[in-house]
Amino acid sequence: MNDLGWVPSRAQAQRLILAELVTVNGQPVRASYKVQGDDEIACHIPAPEPLDILPQNLHLNIVFEDEHIAVVDKPAGMVVHPAPGNWDATLVHGLLYQLSGLSGIGGRERPGIVHRLDKDTSGLLVVAKTDTSHAALSACFKSHDLDRRYHALVAGVPNPTAATIEIPIGRDRKVRTRMSPRTDLPKRAVTHYRVREALLQAAWVELKLETGRTHQIRVHMEERGWPVLGDPVYGGRRLAHPKKIDLPRQMLHAHRLALAHPITGEALAFESALPADFEAALKQLRGRVG
Repeated sequence: MNDLGWVPSRAQAQRLILAELVTVNGQPVRASYKVQGDDEIACHIPAPEPLDILPQNLHLNIVFEDEHIAVVDKPAGMVVHPAPGNWDATLVHGLLYQLSGLSGIGGRERPGIVHRLDKDTSGLLVVAKTDTSHAALSACFKSHDLDRRYHALVAGVPNPTAATIEIPIGRDRKVRTRMSPRTDLPKRAVTHYRVREALLQAAWVELKLETGRTHQIRVHMEERGWPVLGDPVYGGRRLAHPKKIDLPRQMLHAHRLALAHPITGEALAFESALPADFEAALKQLRGRVG
């Protein structure tokens, strides 16, 4: 840890070593070097490099902001950070336009990003504005010391109506773009759920994450036989669900985010109303009951 409280990721540490910015006893070393008890290790943290990403005014809904963090209500259809196939109009582009001093915090391609939401998942996401808050938020997510709750529309009505799903998941052995229990590197994954409303061949469900694995809710619900409606990857369009229901995307919304402020320790809690497409699908499903 440096004077700013920033802890580099493994990839960032490797880049610093390759750039010979890490020295042992005054000399650069390879990443494979085995540290000895009396070694003196020094690391030079370069100033943030200017981003090649041009800020764009995407009219993001910033629900909270101070000098340390911001909380954003992300719309469905927006990718969080630039990646192959999505180099433009990402959340990062919008953040660079609306938040000052963000460049380089947490990485050149992912400034300020501590966690992600899938492209077609809407809802709340917290962003770091300084290296210190980034490190503290990263530790918070690693220890799962926060409350994240989602709303989803799923195929079928879960039975029991409230329970915990604990199924380790990781990269699928055969389809590398999917996460799955059928993996060589399983990681603990725990999701708590409860049915808010039973509908015809479907349900409105609230889910609370205990861990935060990639695609965790989508995988867990598919594994239990209640895939998220509108999800083309994890069964939401393959399994039977009510016909003539408008499902423009996976019906998953990050509804609640509660955590301790990474600098002040103040308890923060935010909630996001259901977006219009979710409300419309729910209304259609209710119309089919009875």
